[in-house]
Amino acid sequence: MPNDQPALPFYHGLSNTTQWDLDYTLRKMRSATYISPPKPYKAMLSICSDLDETPDADTYFEIMRFLNTGEETSMGKGVDLEIGNTMYFYMPKDEFSYWNTTEANRDRIRKLIRSGHIDCLHSFGDTATSREHAKKTYKELENHDCRFKVWIDHAQAITNLDGGIMLGKGDDLTHSAYHSDLLIDHGIEYVWRGRATSVIGQNRPLSLRGILRNKHFTTSSKTLLKESAKQILSRMGNAKYALHRPNRILVPSSLSNGTPIFEFLRCNPHWGGVSSNDTGWGLDDVLTRSMLDRLVARKGSMVLYTHLGKLEPGQKVFPKATIDAFRMLSEYYRSKKILVTTTRRLLEFNNPQRPASDTTNGWVQLPFPQIQ
Repeated sequence: MPNDQPALPFYHGLSNTTQWDLDYTLRKMRSATYISPPKPYKAMLSICSDLDETPDADTYFEIMRFLNTGEETSMGKGVDLEIGNTMYFYMPKDEFSYWNTTEANRDRIRKLIRSGHIDCLHSFGDTATSREHAKKTYKELENHDCRFKVWIDHAQAITNLDGGIMLGKGDDLTHSAYHSDLLIDHGIEYVWRGRATSVIGQNRPLSLRGILRNKHFTTSSKTLLKESAKQILSRMGNAKYALHRPNRILVPSSLSNGTPIFEFLRCNPHWGGVSSNDTGWGLDDVLTRSMLDRLVARKGSMVLYTHLGKLEPGQKVFPKATIDAFRMLSEYYRSKKILVTTTRRLLEFNNPQRPASDTTNGWVQLPFPQIQ
């Protein structure tokens, strides 16, 4: 077994682990090497943005046009990358969501789900409280030929899957909000249950380099200590931090009914911690040249945790610093250093069960549909 592969005891403390997971771990993780980004790229990055507090539909769609096209936008010429987004359905009336917008905007949302640019279901939302809400959501999606493969827990929504830090009951067979069987029937294969790391570059051996910053020594030292503590606790069998130990994008797990599923890890490498600058106005201090260079040097992959729709009060566009950060990221993509893609595509590429031929297929950027 290679020295950089996680040992079996790591999975002993993983919540919802089944014998399937352990058997899978023995077969795959003891023998397989890390999955590398597709050539000629050196690294792989997904900007995984939760839509929380996005001001309105216009802001949501304009951000997506700026990120995914080369068209002229309110933020200047678009950067023409491939960056996905999330959606939820039931929210208070003053927050943008699927049911809180017009039918014309719902049609735009459905186009973007079918094109793969809205690729993650961000729970059902704050005001969804029952299995009936889940049924109505999936019926609406499937009636319009829309399906998700990625689920992301949201804040402390009752329909969340994680019953610990995310306070969810969606995977609790005894609760009225139970829906994880419906989730599987819909086609969800990958779930995020609240775990985030400061480590730059997953699918590589664990390294805490790059967290400590001399300019912000005191605060970054605390972040480094927190990440170190997660590693220590995971090795002691702590289920809450078990996902951190192998430093892999995907780890096999299961739902409460025993159904196998993959759980994924997100990252925010900001020196202030995983909940710092995770916004559209603060992203420039996360998406830095030093961070991107570190990711390239490690030949790693990353699902970046953020909320692009969280902007400065009264604003509906990115500040200049964030715009410049995305233009810099575009340079890394054009120069074949970092493959920027949606969360679903990154997870599917890193799924160890995918056909081996997928690693050599040419990568084609998803075409962005006309939504204006």
